[in-house]
Amino acid sequence: MPGAAAEKPSPPVRWDLYCRVIDNFGDIGVCWRLATHLAALGDTVRLITDDASALAWMAPPGARPAGVSVWPWPGPADAAPIVVEAFGCELPAATLEAMSRADPVWINLEYLSAEPYVERSHGLPSPRSDGLRKWFFYPGFTPRTGGLLREPGLAARRAAFDRDAWLRAQGVPRRDGERVATLFCYDNPTLGGLLSALAEVPTLLLLTPGPAQRLLAANTALPGHLRAAAMPWLSQHDFDHLLWSGDLNAVRGEDSLVRGLWAGAAMLWQAYPQDDAAHAAKVEAAIGQLALPADVAEAWRAWNGMSPWRGLPALAGWTQAIEAARGRLWQQADLASQLRHFAIQRLRT
Repeated sequence: MPGAAAEKPSPPVRWDLYCRVIDNFGDIGVCWRLATHLAALGDTVRLITDDASALAWMAPPGARPAGVSVWPWPGPADAAPIVVEAFGCELPAATLEAMSRADPVWINLEYLSAEPYVERSHGLPSPRSDGLRKWFFYPGFTPRTGGLLREPGLAARRAAFDRDAWLRAQGVPRRDGERVATLFCYDNPTLGGLLSALAEVPTLLLLTPGPAQRLLAANTALPGHLRAAAMPWLSQHDFDHLLWSGDLNAVRGEDSLVRGLWAGAAMLWQAYPQDDAAHAAKVEAAIGQLALPADVAEAWRAWNGMSPWRGLPALAGWTQAIEAARGRLWQQADLASQLRHFAIQRLRT
C-alpha cells in the first residue's frame, strides 16, 4: 500500500504533550504513539502524564526512542514552542502561566470520531481572555480532518509478519485448520452470542487482560470447537502482532479501532458504552464512514447493544470490506504529519 508520504521535518521542533489517564489505557496509548512518531520525524517531545504506569508494558524502557522523555504531572516549569493538550485534559496552572510568557502554539487534540461535527470543528481557533489562543485538532476518517495515527514502516512490518511464528513464540501455537480470533472488550452482554458463533468451527480465542479474561473466567466450559488462551499485557508493537494474527478481531475504544483497521482483518468494534446510549451515534457514524456492508453493520450494532445479536457474517466478505476501508484511509496523510504541519504553520504566523 503506497500511503501518503510523511513530511520530513526541518528544522526539528520541541513539543510538550499533556495527558491524563482517566479509566482505561487509550489516552496514554494514543499519546505515546503520537510522541514516538514525532520523534521519528526528528522532533523532541516531553510527555507529561499523571499516570505513566501503563508505559511499563506498553512501551518498555529499553525500546523507547531518545527523542521522547516522560515527565510526571504537572511537568516542567517552562513551555515548549508547541503545547498539546490531549483530550481536553486541562493544563496545570503553572503551565498556563509559563505559556502566557512564551506564547506557544497551543493545540487541543480531540477524541477520534466519524461524526459530521469533526469536519466542521477541525482546525478552528478559540481565543481566550488571557491572550492565549487554543486550536482544535480532530483526528478523523476524511481528508477534511486530521487523519489517523500511522507510523512510518507500518505497511512493511505488516507484510513481513509471520503469525504462526509469533503465536508459537507466545506459547499459543495454532492447531491445524484452526482460525484465530482476538477479544479486547469492555463488559459486553452480547459475548455469549459471539462465543457460540465462534464455536461453530475450530477457533483459538486470544484474550487480552481486563474484562475479556475476567468474563471468560466465569465460563468453565467453552462451547463447541472453541478454545481460549489468556495473553499477557503486550507492548504496542506486540498488540499489533496480536491483531495481525487474528482472522477476526473484537476491539474496543479509539486507538484499537485504528489498529484493527490497519490489521486488515474482519473486525468488531465496541465503542465506550454510555448510559444515555450516546455511543450509538459514534457507532453509526463509523459504520457509514467505513462503508461496511449491511450484515457487518448489523453485527457492529448488536455488539454495541443497539440491536439483537443474529450471528457472525461470513469472514471473507467482512475482511474484504475492512481491507477496502484500510486502502482508502491509507491514501490520507497520517495524523502526526498533519499535526506537525498544522503547528509549524502557526509558529510562522
